[in-house]
Amino acid sequence: MADAASQVLLGSGLTILSQPLMYVKVLIQVGYEPLPPTIGRNIFGRQVCQLPGLFCYAQHIASIDGKRGLFTGLTPRLCSGVLGTVVHGKVLQHYQECDKVEESGSGNVQKEVSSSFDRVIKETTREMMARSAATLITHPFHVITLRSMVQFIGRESKYCGLCDSIVTIYREEGILGFFAGLIPRLLGDIISLWLCNSLAYLVNTYALDSGVSTMNEMKSYSQAVTGFFASMLTYPFVLVSNLMAVNNCGLAGGCPPYSPVYNSWIDCWCMLQKEGNMSRGNSLFFRKVPFGKTYCCDLRMLI
Repeated sequence: MADAASQVLLGSGLTILSQPLMYVKVLIQVGYEPLPPTIGRNIFGRQVCQLPGLFCYAQHIASIDGKRGLFTGLTPRLCSGVLGTVVHGKVLQHYQECDKVEESGSGNVQKEVSSSFDRVIKETTREMMARSAATLITHPFHVITLRSMVQFIGRESKYCGLCDSIVTIYREEGILGFFAGLIPRLLGDIISLWLCNSLAYLVNTYALDSGVSTMNEMKSYSQAVTGFFASMLTYPFVLVSNLMAVNNCGLAGGCPPYSPVYNSWIDCWCMLQKEGNMSRGNSLFFRKVPFGKTYCCDLRMLI
């Protein structure tokens, strides 16, 4: 019980600290660019015309809504995080209790030792079920969080309070409105999890020497690296899910010119892929000007 409470408190703290970052990320994902490009330098030191990064974007929001405005959408996001942590823990606890019952029921019968790969499959499957259950239950709060952020674009006040937002979505879109963008989000989580654990297993089994004294430490590093790699590959699912959550919801940020009206998440995926915008919002610091966009940037300064 104490362990679950500590996880909730830690998760809530990280959520509060990361709220301004997510706020900026979501606005960039829907294509909102209120600031013109500036002359900067890329990682090679060459002068380029690039879009403002995280801090400039956050300053722009704070100049309009104040520093408190950077935490718009925090309440439903906290609810989502707390509820998700509880559900995730309950599902894993259920599997652990089932294992205990199975072990006690087998009595003195010697249990066959499973291979390491079988254990990875078993643990990953259970983690997938726990994450999927948490995502399914908390997705309505995720939708409210995104919409309360995106309404900054049109200066609307449609999704302000948590209860009012629930009533508004149910009245205008019904139950399905709470699960807009759920499918690509679930697919992204599942693919990322299996990709991460599979790559970590291959690296730990075939690439690392088991005789090394820092083996456990190396394995933890490999898990972090493969997790980062998997999240990069599955980022398009995150982008599509967020766009579908605000698509045609009555907000300026979910309609043209910031975002086209998509018929389905597959239509959204195909259109983003065609435009070359599958990584939009993935980087918050070195942001290059998208191809085909027109901005007031004096390129003569680059010569």
